[in-house]
Amino acid sequence: MNLLAFDTSTETLFAAVQRGGPHAHGPLQYQASGGAQASAALIPAIQDLMDRAGLRLAQLDAIVFGRGPGSFTGLRTACSVAQGLAFGAGVPVLAVDTLLAVAEEARRQEGALQVVAVLDARMDEVYSAAYAYGAGGWLRQGEFSLGRPEAVAVPAGWVLAGNAFAGYGERLPVAAARIEALPTAAALLRLAPALIAAGQAGPAARALPLYIRDKVAQTTEERAALRAAPPIKP
Repeated sequence: MNLLAFDTSTETLFAAVQRGGPHAHGPLQYQASGGAQASAALIPAIQDLMDRAGLRLAQLDAIVFGRGPGSFTGLRTACSVAQGLAFGAGVPVLAVDTLLAVAEEARRQEGALQVVAVLDARMDEVYSAAYAYGAGGWLRQGEFSLGRPEAVAVPAGWVLAGNAFAGYGERLPVAAARIEALPTAAALLRLAPALIAAGQAGPAARALPLYIRDKVAQTTEERAALRAAPPIKP
């Protein structure tokens, strides 16, 4: 399949292009600082990757992007770029959960098949979701969660994977292993064929973010209260 994939949900921007057909080759990848720089860097990165792959947007089978949860600004960037490119080229979009991409990256790195994915949500919280891998691919176990690191549920024998260890390492529960993993564009490319086959790709209007947190900022009083609160013991 001809696929373009990108994720801007964290502090790292990922983009990749995969070309199928008679001139097929492995994905061409791009990685850079995300955050505030993502909106300026993403489109030039996409143009360069597409040129190197010898593809036009209209030749894509889908535009794949990380829909969240993640950075509010980053998700808006990914969705707006995916929607604009898809409208202009007349190709489908495929919105993929960023926590699923984290689980897939952990599988690729360490062979993990039972993963609790965690991403730093800031404001002293993490996003989390549990995924099990089997013959039919990944299956999410339960719902997405947003809460204190201590509240993350990790079943016995499961691993934790994500980017929350530097900030919350001692506060996260014990797990069979801890794997540093991000929602990479390469992981999105690996997930895409099965998701497309399952009918999850759709028109450009479906390029929408997944927001777990309704409130994206704290007041001055809330930040002060948080700093003054005693730490929660596991």
